[in-house]
Amino acid sequence: MLWILLAVVALIVLSTFLLFRVHDLSHYDGGDWAVREVAPNPAHDEVMERIKDMGRASRGLKGKARLIALRNHLDSLGEGVEVKSEIRHNDQPRGEWVIAPGADTRRRVLYIHGGAWAAGSPRSHRAITDRFSQLANAAVFALDYRLMPEHRFMDGIRDCRQAYTWLLNHGPAGEEKAEFMVVAGDSAGGSHTLSLLAWIRDNGVRQADAAVALSPSTDLTLTAPSNRENIRTDPLLGPVFGGLSKIPLPVLWWGTLAAFRISPTNPVASPLRGNLNDLPPMLIHASSTEMLLDNATRYAAKARAEGSPVQLHTWQNMVHVWHIFSPLLPEAEQAFEDIGEFLSQVEKQHA
Repeated sequence: MLWILLAVVALIVLSTFLLFRVHDLSHYDGGDWAVREVAPNPAHDEVMERIKDMGRASRGLKGKARLIALRNHLDSLGEGVEVKSEIRHNDQPRGEWVIAPGADTRRRVLYIHGGAWAAGSPRSHRAITDRFSQLANAAVFALDYRLMPEHRFMDGIRDCRQAYTWLLNHGPAGEEKAEFMVVAGDSAGGSHTLSLLAWIRDNGVRQADAAVALSPSTDLTLTAPSNRENIRTDPLLGPVFGGLSKIPLPVLWWGTLAAFRISPTNPVASPLRGNLNDLPPMLIHASSTEMLLDNATRYAAKARAEGSPVQLHTWQNMVHVWHIFSPLLPEAEQAFEDIGEFLSQVEKQHA
């Protein structure tokens, strides 16, 4: 009996090694990335209260009820935002146009929202998409991609690909070629953004002129140090995902495979583990204290080493995707100004 048990254990270990083959990427840690200091501000306390409200909204709930409560709370973040842009709903692909007054609709931004691939919507991220339309002088298409667990992870990926190719030739008023294209996203949407860039390159589709990833997830293997070291300093992700640090990584990999139906080492789900050469100019934002910090720094270092133009700008002690708390947080406004400067640089280089 003991020999049978040992054989089963050995088989599991061997299959884990052969299936996942998680390469060590620690040589991309460190770097000379500058961190922007943040002065204390009363707005930070208000943001912390809003994050606590998110936890209270789902307290005591389990399963689908907990997920629905989380989704509703995220959507409520966008309902209190004073939007200057016009909002137009679109059925196919599903999403909404966000168009600032006077924006050039031949200039387009595909925005892919975050929410751990299971929550979030165009409505929840209007504080971001409204500002994007203003700073890019572009029509923003906020994609309402299919979410887990009702749909497969790859369904959301396909929605992003379809939306991008559609946007190349369609604007808010109908069929019209895009003159300037940007892909942007945050957190899980940042992962979709970076994955999409590689797919565009590999399939002969017209590449985006620029890309912006805000606190992106880039590696589902969870091997980066900040996934564990920054649990206590990340008030948004720490309480939700911090418990995963107690689970052995191989078990998490099998769990990810079962839930996502894709290996955590697959570059579609973990863009850090793919080929990062020949990508468009990219800007990545991250907080020095969030769990996904090393997802950002490792991706930027690897992309730079493989010859792709990338900038990584980090802010001190900010909450994960602090941009969504615009205009409350001064640092959110600073971040949007930084994005505007980046896009201006890209256009000057292409002129």
